[in-house]
Amino acid sequence: MPSTSSLNTADAVARLRRLRRLADLLDSRWGIPGTPWRIGVDGLASLIPVVGDTATAVFSAWIVLEARRLGAPPSLLARMAMNVGLDWAVGSIPVAGTIFDVAWKANAKNVDLLIRHLEETELKGS
Repeated sequence: MPSTSSLNTADAVARLRRLRRLADLLDSRWGIPGTPWRIGVDGLASLIPVVGDTATAVFSAWIVLEARRLGAPPSLLARMAMNVGLDWAVGSIPVAGTIFDVAWKANAKNVDLLIRHLEETELKGS
């Protein structure tokens, strides 16, 4: 696993931007008219129980894989994987799972966790 110090800063920033865009697409791409809520592909896909959530879980897993490539420690990767697993398991329940997907936003949580880790690592290394 590469350390954050061995990564090219421009490459890491580009990866984080891609991850943020993916998380936005999956979790909160479109506003629900008349409400403050946002929905993404993950919420829409959960309308097809199990199949839709499984398909979007693949993209969620890619975020965790990229976190590994960016040097996230095993404890953070485990937390991120738990977010994805919970999103998949609960999101697969008809109706209630769709509501959960719209509210939980596992991908945004995971990108936020990764960014916070990288910022803390950078501050400690300064």
